[in-house]
Amino acid sequence: MNIILTGMPGSGKSTVGVLLAKALGKSFIDTDLLIQSAAGMKLAEIIEKYGNDGFEERENAALLSVADTNAVVATGGSAVFCRSGMEHLKRGGVVVLLDVPTDELSKRLTGIKNRGVVMREGETIAQLAEERAPYYAKYADITVREIGDIESTVARVAEEVAAYGAV
Repeated sequence: MNIILTGMPGSGKSTVGVLLAKALGKSFIDTDLLIQSAAGMKLAEIIEKYGNDGFEERENAALLSVADTNAVVATGGSAVFCRSGMEHLKRGGVVVLLDVPTDELSKRLTGIKNRGVVMREGETIAQLAEERAPYYAKYADITVREIGDIESTVARVAEEVAAYGAV
């Protein structure tokens, strides 16, 4: 069973994912890297060239390409807008939402445009978080409020996933 990490950009999905995979002896998949590899360009370049809709098409394809390989999977922040891709991931795993307070996200996301984040022109991080919250809640089997250091977050995710029966 896969462990799928979702959450806002800057919530630590990739960082937590790598450490969680090591701790649990699982492989690690980052869907943002799958998108970049398939397109041969950075996420920001994909958004610039193809727009948000074109990016989401590529993101959905990346999500659909992930097999149930007993891996930790870090999704992009906008993956929750990809209905068929998220339903595919949910069938093969447990979805963990890394929930980070908006003020902390604002501190982490200083160069948001360069990160390749799907958002509308002029949209703030708080607006983005508010828009995405119901989608994150819809798919989450487990929610871990990320407060504290990365190691404690990894430990809490591992505990919650074990209690869920996904390890």
